[in-house]
Amino acid sequence: MDPDVSVLLDCAVWRGLVEAEVQVELSESFNRQTDAALESHIEEVWTERVTREPWLFNGSKFRLHSFTFASSKFAPSQTGCRCTEDLPCEPSKHGQHSTDAGDKAADECRFLTGECAIHSTSQYTQGCRYQQKNGDCGDQPISCSAGVDPDLGTMVQGSTGGEAEASPRLTLRVGLTSYKDFLGTNWSHRAGALRRRGEAEFNDPCALLAQPLGVGGVLCTSDGKVVLIRRSQRVAEAGGLLDIPGGHPEPQAVCHPVGDGVCQDPISIALVQQSPKAVVSEIFSSVCAEIRDEVNVQLSSLGEPVLMGVALNHTSAGRPSAEFYVSCSLTSEEVRELYWRGGAEANESTDIAFLSRKELLQLDSSKPLWSELCPSAKGAVLLYQLVMPDASIRPEQRISDQQKHKEKE
Repeated sequence: MDPDVSVLLDCAVWRGLVEAEVQVELSESFNRQTDAALESHIEEVWTERVTREPWLFNGSKFRLHSFTFASSKFAPSQTGCRCTEDLPCEPSKHGQHSTDAGDKAADECRFLTGECAIHSTSQYTQGCRYQQKNGDCGDQPISCSAGVDPDLGTMVQGSTGGEAEASPRLTLRVGLTSYKDFLGTNWSHRAGALRRRGEAEFNDPCALLAQPLGVGGVLCTSDGKVVLIRRSQRVAEAGGLLDIPGGHPEPQAVCHPVGDGVCQDPISIALVQQSPKAVVSEIFSSVCAEIRDEVNVQLSSLGEPVLMGVALNHTSAGRPSAEFYVSCSLTSEEVRELYWRGGAEANESTDIAFLSRKELLQLDSSKPLWSELCPSAKGAVLLYQLVMPDASIRPEQRISDQQKHKEKE
C-alpha cells in the first residue's frame, strides 16, 4: 500500500454518515501535550516561517484526538487515535474486555500509524478498516465495524420499515490546536522524535502533535464524474499534484461573531463547548464551502455531505482528514465552465480534471495517475472505494438534488 496515506476509520457498514448521525465531545483533555522546550521550538519554527512568508496567519483549528462508534443497540466502542512508525502484524492484547450478553461492545482498538490492531469477539469485531503499508501482513485490507453488529447494515440505512432505531452515531473527540502548532509539530523536522517521545511519556505517539482536522470532498457530478483539481505550485504542500477540494473546519465559525466576524473572546474549548452541534455543522458545511471557493460551484447545487471516514497523511506525521462524498446537480461540463470563471480561491489551483466512477474504483498504486495524486486525494480515493456511498444514496438526497437541478433549469 502507499506509505503516504492510510485509513484511520471508515463508515462502510453504513455507506457513510450524514450530519445527524455524528456528534462531538469537546474537552481540553483532547488538546496536545506540551512543555516549555516544545513551545520554544514551535515559536522558533513560526518566526522563521513568518519571516519568509509574512502573509501566513495563525488560525485556530480543531484537533482530532479520538472517536467512538455507537448505536442504540450497542454501547459505545472506545477508539483512540494512535500512530507510531511501526506497524504490528499481530493483534495487540492491549485493552481487551469481554462482552456482556452480546449487547455490549467495550473492546478497545489501538491505532498504530493509522492502522489498527483488531480485537475480535465471538459476537462481532470492532475497530476500523485499515490499509497495510507493506506485504508482510497480507495484501488485503482488513475490515471491522466499530461497535456495531454487521447484520445491522441494512437497518442503519433505513431501507426497512421499523428498523431505523438501530442508526449508528459517531462521536468525534475534539480539542483545539492552531496552524502555528501544526508547523511546529506535524510539519517540523522533529515530528518523528515527537512521536517517539509521545509514546514514551504519554503512551500516545500523537500526544505532542497538533493533529489539525482537515476536510476533503469527493465531488460527483450528475453525469457520474468525480472532480479533481491540480494544485498551484505556490501552495505550501503538494504543489502541482492533483487533489480533491478541501481545507479545514474553522473554530472561528462556531464562535458568536461581532462586528467584522472576529470573536469577541479568545477561542477556547469553553467557548466552542457552548455549541457542540455547531461544531458538527461546521465540519460538514466546511467541505461544501471549500468546493464553492475552489471549484466555483454554488452551495445550492450540492447535495448533503456524506462522511466516508478519516484518512491520515503520513507526509505530515499522520495528520487526519475527514473525507466526504458530495453529489452535485450539475454536469461535468457545467462544473468545468464554472471553474474557469474563477472562484474565491481560484489561485490555489491551475486546472480541473474529471474521472468516471469506474476509473475511481479501479484507481490504485499500479496506475500512473496515482503518482499524480497528493496524499489527501489518495486517502479520499481509498475511502470512496471502501464505502461506495453513492451505491446507496439516500432517496431524500437524490430527490433533493433532482429538485435543485430542475429549479436551476
